[in-house]
Amino acid sequence: MSAGTQASPDAQGASDISAAASLPPEVEQAMAVIGRGSDEILVETELQQKLLRAHATKTPLRVKLGLDPTAPDLHLGHTVVLTKLRQLQDLGHQVIFLVGDFTALIGDPTGRNATRPPLTAEDIAVNAQTYFQQASLVLNPNKTEVRKNSEWCEALGSQGMIRLAAQATVARMLERDDFTKRYKAGVSISVHEFLYPLLQGYDSVVLKADLELGGTDQKFNLLMGRELQKDAGQSPQCILTMPLLEGLDGVEKMSKSKGNYVGIAEPASEMFGKLMSISDDLMWRYFLLLSSRSMAQIEALKAEALAGRNPRDIKVDLAMELVERFHSRAASEKALADFEARFKKGECPTDLPLILLGHAPLSVSQALRQAGLVSSGSEAVRSIEQGGVRLNGERVADRMLELSAGQYVLQVGKRRFARIDLKEPLS
Repeated sequence: MSAGTQASPDAQGASDISAAASLPPEVEQAMAVIGRGSDEILVETELQQKLLRAHATKTPLRVKLGLDPTAPDLHLGHTVVLTKLRQLQDLGHQVIFLVGDFTALIGDPTGRNATRPPLTAEDIAVNAQTYFQQASLVLNPNKTEVRKNSEWCEALGSQGMIRLAAQATVARMLERDDFTKRYKAGVSISVHEFLYPLLQGYDSVVLKADLELGGTDQKFNLLMGRELQKDAGQSPQCILTMPLLEGLDGVEKMSKSKGNYVGIAEPASEMFGKLMSISDDLMWRYFLLLSSRSMAQIEALKAEALAGRNPRDIKVDLAMELVERFHSRAASEKALADFEARFKKGECPTDLPLILLGHAPLSVSQALRQAGLVSSGSEAVRSIEQGGVRLNGERVADRMLELSAGQYVLQVGKRRFARIDLKEPLS
């Protein structure tokens, strides 16, 4: 955790705090929880003051997180900020889960080197249905205020939108890194993209947010909320940025488009297997950002690893915790049993669905492709030649092998299985 800039002059009562040592134990503890794994707190002394007032008046802070429903499912990368929100809920603060159904029509330009194609209203509606349902696997839904920014953004109208746009200059917008790069490179920037950070900031004005969370790539948008709140005569929100979670490769940020993600709606066994595939070093990053274990407990696990405990066993603890969070204890135990059988004994999972592939005869290469175990015929041939394909547990050596009518279990590598069915040949 790094401190932000010095408290602004308009921060109410910030001068009352001379040092963190003067904070009550409850506020010190809250700051430690909030700071765990965070990238930056802006402005730290202001947040301390807000927490002091909340503690003194028994009035919870209003904590905001906005997510645009740009995809139908969430992955573990999204849950980094959700986990922090849950920690704030457990501290007694009011969490506002904001579904950006209006801003999704514009498309967040963050990190883009080209204008993002806007989603249709139909796409947004479908995606929004699953967002809070999945987020509720982390948050306490009974203590979460759910809002959609179409409530107030649609009501702005053309005059309201013009007044909002008048509160920022083009020069200010071009301070944003991705806009600057595109402008210097001669890449087009659509005028409507300037509206996105303004509308996100306006959300904070309407909701009277005390604290807003986001990824490190959202800092410009979050700061815009502070500025608009000042213009509206409100105490500016503090900002808590969380790091972007690395995907299974340990390099790129977790992303479905990069194929390095763990979806929270994935089957328990698939989630468990993916988590067991991460490196030992990355495991500790996941503990820090995703686990509900205390820092003392995590440090104790690190000490055990240094003392000789197999990191794989510690990784099992992490996988069990996360699978239980998104499924159940029973599902996590079954996932562990499936994993042990699959990787230690070479057995296949017991819950494979049956895939109908049509009529026999069919070559094993075609069956692999049609079952979705490989992406192409060449990959199928390569996998067979490398000895990575099994049929009913027996290694396949002949790429021209033809399958007759019946049911089979195909396996590619250690983790990809399919149960297939071939009907009798057509007469």
